[in-house]
Amino acid sequence: MKLFLSLGSNLGDREQNLRKAIELINEDVGTVVRQSSFIATAPVDFVSDNQFLNAAVLVETHLSPFECLHATQKIERQLGRTRKSVEGKHFDRTIDIDLLLYDDLTINTPELTIPHPRMNEREFVKIPLEQIIKQNI
Repeated sequence: MKLFLSLGSNLGDREQNLRKAIELINEDVGTVVRQSSFIATAPVDFVSDNQFLNAAVLVETHLSPFECLHATQKIERQLGRTRKSVEGKHFDRTIDIDLLLYDDLTINTPELTIPHPRMNEREFVKIPLEQIIKQNI
């Protein structure tokens, strides 16, 4: 299965946080077959003095969507994320990993929504995602 993920970091060594997350994704979720460049962006939907570094990856996985979600949440905790966004309230974070697309599946549960409901509204997701999709052309 093809899984597209969005990654972001705005605390600590942002580049190292992204690199370590990608390494752990490759170990625990599936094979990372494509990776975007890292792009710097301003925080969205909350105020912070810390700029984000964002990326996207394409992963080939045998895990179910929910297994992927739980594995990426575990990676977030391993890399120091202690608070998740709740009801639109966002916080600075060492790492954020979002499931964007999982093959052509549509899932809409309280725990997981695929395709990601706001991915087309966010440049910090769209730009890296377009980079890895264009690598296939």
